[in-house]
Amino acid sequence: MTAARTRRTRSRRRTRTVTVTGVAALLALTAACSSKAKDGGADEKESTGGVRTGQGISGRTIDLGVLTDMTGVYATLGKSVTQAQQLYVKQVNADGGICGYRLRLTVRDHGYDPQKAVAGYTELSPKVLGFTQFIGSPFVAAVMQRIDGQDKGLVLPQAWSANLLGSPYVRVIGSTYDIETINAIDFLMKEKGLAKGDRLGHVYFEGDYGENALKGSAFMAEKAGLTVVEQKIKPTDNDMTAQVAALKKAGVNGIVISAGPRQAASLVGVAAAAGLDVPVIGNNSAFAPQLLATQAGPALMKNYWVASPSLPIGADTQEARKLVADYGKAYPKDALDNGVVAGWTAAGVFGEALKKACTDKDLTREGVDRALLSLDSFDNGFGVPQDFSDPEAPSSHSSVILQPDKAAVGGMKVVREPGESPEAKAYTASAG
Repeated sequence: MTAARTRRTRSRRRTRTVTVTGVAALLALTAACSSKAKDGGADEKESTGGVRTGQGISGRTIDLGVLTDMTGVYATLGKSVTQAQQLYVKQVNADGGICGYRLRLTVRDHGYDPQKAVAGYTELSPKVLGFTQFIGSPFVAAVMQRIDGQDKGLVLPQAWSANLLGSPYVRVIGSTYDIETINAIDFLMKEKGLAKGDRLGHVYFEGDYGENALKGSAFMAEKAGLTVVEQKIKPTDNDMTAQVAALKKAGVNGIVISAGPRQAASLVGVAAAAGLDVPVIGNNSAFAPQLLATQAGPALMKNYWVASPSLPIGADTQEARKLVADYGKAYPKDALDNGVVAGWTAAGVFGEALKKACTDKDLTREGVDRALLSLDSFDNGFGVPQDFSDPEAPSSHSSVILQPDKAAVGGMKVVREPGESPEAKAYTASAG
């Protein structure tokens, strides 16, 4: 490991310790009321086919956990991610399962509440092989010490904070928020008129998500000669009137938003009404196509863009077209969005790790973790290959820039293909 990578890892772990103290306190309370989880290698056994198994496997079933948000700030995202993963499991089981085992998901909705998120992890961790989904960077970070120290079950979060890097068991899929934000600002500068000397507004959630994205804008501002005007908000803040007023007064020439879909819609809609005619770009979780049917719809299609870790659900690829057809058949009343892609991708990554672990005849938690390290070019047809061989790094550094469009499948069209800006290539967490 290089000296720079060591410094980067230490920096991330120090940051993670500071930002999740409050949630970690909840974990301690919850864990005190439950029995201690077994070590990852506990209760191992060997199947008739010579494949070692352990926690999360009973009979001919592999149990996997889902910790999602279907009633809180990310309700639309959580529903899409979860249903896509349920569809993946249904199709895998219909094809005979993996290694002769059927997959089974156990879903818990935490509603983006820290107590419920930690309690859900405490409940499911002893029962499942790993987690195909865990929404909420702060909540994942709060249990990382336990994941790394004793549980050692693979967790694929629907969260992209760089503070989650460095663990062999918690693996970020796609570029982290800081890198994604750098790529987003590069788009504003190269294609939307943002220039050296300009002021850039950044509206962001307090906590891991927003503050990690803010590191990206701070780094880009230093490199590109911008001034960042910060507006910190809470996940419960839905009206962005005060933030728009402050940004307009500051004379910003562009805005980044690192929050949820509701906040993005309010920001863009209020800015349009207030005459703040500047481009706004959000991180990947700051949009839902349902917003296009609201009063903010026209403003979103005119002045809003989103940085994404992959091509959208409406991508012109064979895999995307099949997913659109299959998901539409399974859930005909539900809208297509990029949460479907995110959920399908994460389930596919876990599935590939299980297949490799089966080939290696080791379906224990440690065996699945090792198997993931061998996946260095996972590509499920959404434009960005993923490399999981280095736990210190996200699986990619590329971003796709999307624009809301009612006419597009899933409500988003591609305006810039997958790519990584020169500044993103030069960036490390310690530098940010």
